[in-house]
Amino acid sequence: MGELILVGMAILCVAYFIMIVLYAGIGTSFAFIWLFFASLLIFLVYGKWYYVRNKSRIPRWVPVSIVTTCVAGVASLVIACTLVFAGAATPARPGLDYVIVLGARGKEHAAVSDSLKKRLDKAVEYLEANPDTMLVLSGGKVPGEKESEAQAMYQYLVYNGVSPEHLLLEERSVSTVENIAYSRIVIERHREREKENRLSMPRPRGHGPYLVAADKPLEVGILTSNFHVYRAKLTAEKWGLDNVYGISAESDPVLFVHLCVREWASIIKDRLMGNM
Repeated sequence: MGELILVGMAILCVAYFIMIVLYAGIGTSFAFIWLFFASLLIFLVYGKWYYVRNKSRIPRWVPVSIVTTCVAGVASLVIACTLVFAGAATPARPGLDYVIVLGARGKEHAAVSDSLKKRLDKAVEYLEANPDTMLVLSGGKVPGEKESEAQAMYQYLVYNGVSPEHLLLEERSVSTVENIAYSRIVIERHREREKENRLSMPRPRGHGPYLVAADKPLEVGILTSNFHVYRAKLTAEKWGLDNVYGISAESDPVLFVHLCVREWASIIKDRLMGNM
């Protein structure tokens, strides 16, 4: 019975891989992980069959190690996906000072991909409800793009009625870590300019010196696709942003499971590299 379940799961993995390729193209990032999963499942079926017939020749630690590794991998995948789902379901906190909108690579025929469009539409929606918030558009220029992701986002938002006064551009980043690190610098510089402008305002006649109140704690949102919120939020906290809140934009429902699995691998990588 167990072998039939594993074979069935392998078939599902292959079918999902084919669906991804037909839907989004052979170049879909990390798509071949599903063929790897299918191969691993078939290997487990064959391994069990071989072990049953050759128990006397195979040390017991071999199957125990294989099973333990597989269980640990599945457990880490389940935990990561649970955290991803929790991040995706987090409601947007109102009244944030800044919202960092993370870029996404455009397609050859369009500067704004479907994924990025969903993020930008969410940014417009948030700004309409919170008109005092500043948007930090984060994304540099990568090979194959005519302009930076930040510039493409800026043009899209202005075209859709957002005032340029609400937009700050960060055009150097090419990864989530750089998105956060460089956006923090943009925010700090903007706050310094705002503080200097307030202090340089002319004082009304007949009044004594101003009493400058302490700055309230900075609250920053990270707006990205739902599957990416958890990792982006932890990355921001790692890079010194204390009051960080995730804002979730929709992602492609067909690719959502694949994107969550890809995010699992990215979470492991960033944990090992100390990025989050």
